[in-house]
Formats: sequence, C-alpha cells, structure tokens
Amino acid sequence: MKKGRGFDPTTLEIYRALYTSVAEEMGLTLRRTAHSPNIKERRDYSCAVFDAAGSVIAQGDHMPVHLGSMPMAVEAALGETNIGPGDVVVLNDPFAGGTHLPDVTLVSGVFLGKSDRKAGFYVANRAHHADIGGATPGSMGMASDVYGEGLRIPPVKLVVGGRVSGDVMRLLMANVRVERERRADFEAQVGSLKTGAARLLEIVARAGAREAAEYARHLIDYSARMMRATVRAIPDGVYEAVDALDSDGVTAGEVTLRVRVEVRGARARVDFEGSAPQVAGPVNAVEAITVSAVAYVFRCLVGAEEVPASAGLMEPIEVNAPSGTVVNAAHPAPVAGGNVETSQRIVDVLFKALSKALPARVPAASQGSMNNLTIGGTDPRTGREFAYYETVAGGMGARPSADGVSGVHTHMTNSLNTPAEALEYAYPLRVRAYSLRRGSGGRGLRRGGDGVVREIETLVPARMSLLADRRARAPYGLAGGADGAPGRDRVVRGGRASKLDAKGSRDLEPGDRVRIETPGGGGHGKE
Repeated sequence: MKKGRGFDPTTLEIYRALYTSVAEEMGLTLRRTAHSPNIKERRDYSCAVFDAAGSVIAQGDHMPVHLGSMPMAVEAALGETNIGPGDVVVLNDPFAGGTHLPDVTLVSGVFLGKSDRKAGFYVANRAHHADIGGATPGSMGMASDVYGEGLRIPPVKLVVGGRVSGDVMRLLMANVRVERERRADFEAQVGSLKTGAARLLEIVARAGAREAAEYARHLIDYSARMMRATVRAIPDGVYEAVDALDSDGVTAGEVTLRVRVEVRGARARVDFEGSAPQVAGPVNAVEAITVSAVAYVFRCLVGAEEVPASAGLMEPIEVNAPSGTVVNAAHPAPVAGGNVETSQRIVDVLFKALSKALPARVPAASQGSMNNLTIGGTDPRTGREFAYYETVAGGMGARPSADGVSGVHTHMTNSLNTPAEALEYAYPLRVRAYSLRRGSGGRGLRRGGDGVVREIETLVPARMSLLADRRARAPYGLAGGADGAPGRDRVVRGGRASKLDAKGSRDLEPGDRVRIETPGGGGHGKE
C-alpha cells in the first residue's frame, strides 16, 4: 500500500480484503472459543467493522439477518453510552437496534493512540444465545409481549476499561438458563472483539490512520456506486406484491405483508404500507429486521461476489415501514419470530414484486421458514439445565436457469445444522431420522429443492417450542412453476403421531419424538 497518491482502485481492493478479513477472523475466534453448539457448530453469529462515525465498512460472510440490522445496534450503543478504551457495550433490545432477545450484540471501540478519546474504528459481533430467559427454554415461545420472551438488555457496559463489570454479568446470569454456557459465550464474544481490534491496529500501523480512514470511506462510496448501477439496471416502474404468514400463532387467519417497489433511475423506494398491523403473537418484526431484509434482497441483485458489504449499499434505497405494523412493531410487542420468520416473508414478498421487473433473474420462493425448534429440561448426566436450539434447513426455490438446492438454509439465515454427534453429546437427545424430504420441491422446468425430515427424541421430560411457518400457504412457484410442498410437524409417542402446531409449546415425556418436515422450494417455469 502506497501513501500520498490519492484514490487507487488496486489499493481499494486491498482494503476491501483487509477489512473483510478482520470481520472473518473475528468470527473464527468466536466460533472456536464459544461453548454452545448453536454458536460453535451452527455458526449462528455475525461480525462487522465500523468506521469512526459508526458506519459499517465490512462484514463477514455470516448471517444476513444479523448483518443488515447490526448498524442500528451500533448506532444505539454510540447514542446511549460513551465508549472509552477497553469498554464493551452489550445490548439486545429489539427496540434499540436489536432483532429479537436471543441475539445479543457486543460493541467496542478501537483507539489508535493512548491519548485518543474518540475511537478510530468500532468492532461489533452478534451471537444467538441458546437461552436468554423468559417463559420457555430457548426463549422462542409464545409470549404475549416482549417481557415474556426473556431478558431485555438496553445498551450498557459489560466491560469497563478492560475489566468485566461483575454486577452486570451477575444480573445477566441470574436471568438465563445454563449459566456456565451463557457466560462462556459472552467471554467468547469479548475475545472476538479483541481480535478485531488487534487486526485493525495492525492495518493502521502499516498504512497510517489517515489512509486507513480514507479507504474506509472509499469502500462505502464504492458500494453506493455499485448499488446505484444495480438499481439503474431495473426498468423504471412500480412493482407490487402480496404474501402472508400462515398466522401469528395466537389468532386464526393470515398475517398479510404488502410491498410496493418504485424504481426511478438510480434510486428505489420500498414501501410496506398496507401490511398487517402488529399482532398478538410473536411474529412482529422491528424496523431493523425489515431494513435488513431489504438490504439482503438488493445485495443479491448486485451480482458481484466481492461487493463491499458496507453502509453504501443502502444509500440509494429508501424504506418505508409504517410504525405499529408487523414490519415495524412498537414496544412492547413480542418479536421472537419477527427475526426468523417474518424476515423470510419480507424477502419472499420483495422478490415476488421484483420478479415482475427482472423475470430472468429472480428465483421462486425458498422454504420461507427457519423452523425454529427449542427443547429444554434437566440433563440427568450432570443434574444441570440444558437448552437446545436449532433451525432446520429446507428447499431453495428454483432459479430461472437452475434447479433449487435441497436441504439448505436460505435467505436470511446462513447457519448450519447441529451434527448428530455434537447434539447427542451435549444434550439428552437423540437424532432418530435425518433425510431429504423427497418430492417436496415444486415441479417446473427448473425444480425447487427438497425440504428436510428431522426427528429428535428426548430421553428426559422436557419442554419444547416450535416457531415455524409455510405450513398452510406454500412457497410460491414462478413463471408457471408449481409451489413447493408446505411443511408439517408431528410428535410421535408410543409409535403414534399427533399433529404439532407450527407455533406453540408442548411438554414432552421420555421417548417422545419431534418430527419436523420442512417445506420445499417453489418450481420455476412450465415443464
């Protein structure tokens, strides 16, 4: 890297790779040092690097639902606290930049000199904790408000001047299940931030603070130019679509999502006016989730794998999510499923609208659910509580030029499964079936991917919760392709299966098996 020559495209690419590698290494540190299978095995976490103003510069190849919403969490941390050297702010408040309560964000500053009072960069990570308190193990049950979903953490300092705040940590640990695992995961998150800070200081030491900051700005500007070019390639016009969640889990009837995309030149306006009012069940999304889903969809359209994942991507895009609706719920609405289910439906309805403008590029609907399963109880091997959480893969929607992929996490989730060996080692559970759900993908010229069958047996009395969708309204096909098969869920007891509601909780006896059959993706084109 050479100094004093102004903007240089080659240097810009070097900085893109450098800043992205910082976020990736933060993720690697977090994964290797975490204790819970949800973070260590499933990789349910995300990491990002921010400039001195709190604008995102680079993100790891982690969870889309986390990454698009994390800038709002950093904004809240900077707005409500004064981050000094060695400080770490913790938050999960969905109404202050968070998503849902199990997703806990940590933010710290990177100070370039001993006398600096203002950070030159910020680093942040977000990890889904397998439990954050609340009425049901796993903190993903059917609460009627956010208070019943778990411990809500506003931006507060978990670490002050390099020392963990014992009072804050005790307060957190007193309100969660499986304290030892939660504490270890928090410590892993703190260590991940230290890794990010160390790498950024190395970059500054080599190139100087001025050049590092300048190219951070150049990356944001470059992303904005790429997105403007992408939007400009969409034909001017207004594109509308409607989709829906099966229900909110409390009252009968679909929960409608409506979108209107207006494209004019290099700018786009995404308007969710007409979407359902916020509901009693936990499928409400906060504004950060909706913005995150919009950012994901438009980033997919850029088409370049190496596009800088910076704040510039959203500069040409305006989002209107009316307050008090299911896409921008107001406190104290329950929001556990907004992050995992409604985010997927926002992607579906937005792609459906854009398929009218870009029929040769937009895929049919993928499974449209994360199939969130939690099981908790007491492990007789240790006498301690356990809390298992997992999302289950499904079918990808067929693309105009290729079949959909089977048994894969899609769109707003980018996690893995928990390997059977790791699951059975960590919990008093057994995996009794795990296979593709053959024939569940929608037919068409290009066939949708198949869903998954996953059956888990509990060896002890336990409490389970399921939060899933696409059990009534199937994932849609496009261009004459057939819909994918909707999902279905059962509890098998004594060899007899009974229907399991897609949103709800149930007590399990030893030997009970929870059988999840996930949706297939929609087909594309007539056969």
